Amino acid sequence: MNTVNQTKNQKTSFAEMLQEELFGTEPLEGKVVKGTIINIKNDKAMIDVGLKSEGRIFVEDIKTLKGTDNVTIGETVDVFVEKFEDKNGEPILSIEKAKKEAVWNELEKNLNSDITVEGVIIGRTRGGFSVDINGTLAFLPGSQVDLRIIKDITPLMNVKQPLKILKMDRARNNIVVSRRSVLEASRFEAKAEVMSKLSEGMIIEGIVKNITEYGAFVDIGGVDGLLHVTDMSWKRVHSPSSVVTVGDTVKVVVLKFNTENGRISLGMKQLVTSPWENIDQKYIVGEKYKGKIVNITDYGVFVEIGEGIEGMVYMTELSWTKKNVPPSKLFNIADEIEVMVLEADSEKRKISLSVKQCTANPWKEFSDNHPIGSKIKGIVKNATEFGIFIGVSEELDGMIHMSDVSWKGTGNLDDKQKPVQKGQEIEVVVLDINPEKERISLGIKQLEANPYEEATKKVNKNDVVIGEVISTQTSGANIKLENGLAGFIKKGDISREKMRQRSDTLGIGEKIEAIVLGIEKSGVINLSIKELELQREKEAVKRFGSTDSGASLGDILGAAMVSANVSVEDTQKTTAAKPKATKKLAEE
Repeated sequence: MNTVNQTKNQKTSFAEMLQEELFGTEPLEGKVVKGTIINIKNDKAMIDVGLKSEGRIFVEDIKTLKGTDNVTIGETVDVFVEKFEDKNGEPILSIEKAKKEAVWNELEKNLNSDITVEGVIIGRTRGGFSVDINGTLAFLPGSQVDLRIIKDITPLMNVKQPLKILKMDRARNNIVVSRRSVLEASRFEAKAEVMSKLSEGMIIEGIVKNITEYGAFVDIGGVDGLLHVTDMSWKRVHSPSSVVTVGDTVKVVVLKFNTENGRISLGMKQLVTSPWENIDQKYIVGEKYKGKIVNITDYGVFVEIGEGIEGMVYMTELSWTKKNVPPSKLFNIADEIEVMVLEADSEKRKISLSVKQCTANPWKEFSDNHPIGSKIKGIVKNATEFGIFIGVSEELDGMIHMSDVSWKGTGNLDDKQKPVQKGQEIEVVVLDINPEKERISLGIKQLEANPYEEATKKVNKNDVVIGEVISTQTSGANIKLENGLAGFIKKGDISREKMRQRSDTLGIGEKIEAIVLGIEKSGVINLSIKELELQREKEAVKRFGSTDSGASLGDILGAAMVSANVSVEDTQKTTAAKPKATKKLAEE
């Protein structure tokens, strides 16, 4: 085993000594060296690279490298020494690898010096494209093809392109290049030159390169400026492609530019006079004009009343009566309508319009034709707990409040209200019209005289009346008086005592005596037991003197009741409505 290793080491030492003798201490393998063609036999050429034996290379490879069919003895060629010698003792040479090595060396110099190279895009690969650089393959990522995403790369295929080397890895045989970096550098230089000559307001020509939903990019001499959709025309532009197409030569004005970020804003509409100049003189407030609807939103419609002049009709100005109807339900795009100018502002480029002002105000018209108190016929539209809605015309509705449906249920609580049905035609009286608030108040009961008017004339304030409790509620009690008149006692007027100021202290059917506080327009009489008690106490004290004279309060109240012609029996019947203290004193 030791003898074998010794022999191997001797051979290695001999080879190293031979190479050192011929070429010095630098290893030969993996290097490109000059070789001389000393013989051509059949399809191979014998290449002398100064070693003990010659290497062989196919003549066709040499022809391909030179790009000619002429190969002669004595020529020198660059070859790559793959191996010092093979099993036959001959060196293994490669002219293809020598070429590749030369290319790699050159590319490394370009990478270090930041110099661009030329390459040809020959095919697609995962994530990008394959590029041939002098016979060496490189990778071009998809994101590095252009400044913007290109959907079709066909025009760039098989054409020499300027490229910048981003990185190289010999071990992995990997080269990454970029076309975008070259374009950016070129564009930066061109943009710097162009922008040095720009000034705001300058008029120049350019070529439309790309169109987006928000505008178009225009090449103005190697750099792109943005022609925004709002600067294409004074009139509404729904799509930039409806104004310009790719490849068009257009005249634009420089609106503004920024040398730091390289942004350039361009305009086309600024080349013509703004239609908004002196707009208040062209479109007079209060005048009517014809227009076409160009846009519909949730809050109104835009109407074009002139070339490049659009006004806004807000929802509140669309219709007198259809307040809550969406604009899209009332109009369509391209509808021709008449509008009235409400406001025109040249500086703000704003014009406010109205559709409803072009027609008469139906509320005012109704008011002019139907004075208060007039009788009209209408259709019952709807009935709610607080009133009935009546259609008084095709557009307008009026309302009958429940208190104005019938005299019944107001002055006389035993009678019921007059029923109506949806769709029924009824006669009503106009009670009130408010055009500003757009309200019409109507009544049914006003068609006939108030049947309780004569009866209520006989009842005066401070009169003492007797009635029967027919119902109670949280706020008080409903009382039926003589002649069927309706009375009402608020809970605070039921008793002098705070503890008894509740409607549940009165029983249904109970007889009470109270004083009249006043009479409502509806005929309901407001009553008070508390006030009657207070008045009688004052009268008793005034007539019989204070309790200091020896007379009890019961004696005083008893005498007062006798004076008021109230029997003991009636008094006992009404004690439920009296304070407990008064009842006790009366019994004593």
